[in-house]
Amino acid sequence: MGEREIIASVLQEVLDALPPPLRERLENVEFVVRDEAEGGLGFVLGLYQGVPLPKRGLGYTFVLPDQIVLYLKNIRRIAPQEEEFRRKVREVLLHEIGHYFGFGEEDLQRLLGEGG
Repeated sequence: MGEREIIASVLQEVLDALPPPLRERLENVEFVVRDEAEGGLGFVLGLYQGVPLPKRGLGYTFVLPDQIVLYLKNIRRIAPQEEEFRRKVREVLLHEIGHYFGFGEEDLQRLLGEGG
């Protein structure tokens, strides 16, 4: 299985595992895989681009989809083996989906058990 197929598989697993109230609120989001980060982002594994759900007002309509971007080469650099690659992709997806729901970095570290 190739890297992009692994990412698609893990994404489906993550979405299926979300509690229904969260899964139902995850809408108008595009998941994108890019080889590398551009524009001075440095060594990032993923990025949420959009307006977090709690910050949306009544006028938040007719907008382009938010994006959750995974940076393939950066993830692969720190997770070269398939099983660790799957684990890291899952972690990054959950982290960025957390930003969509309005969680800050400290909240996400606590919820996901990340070091820091």
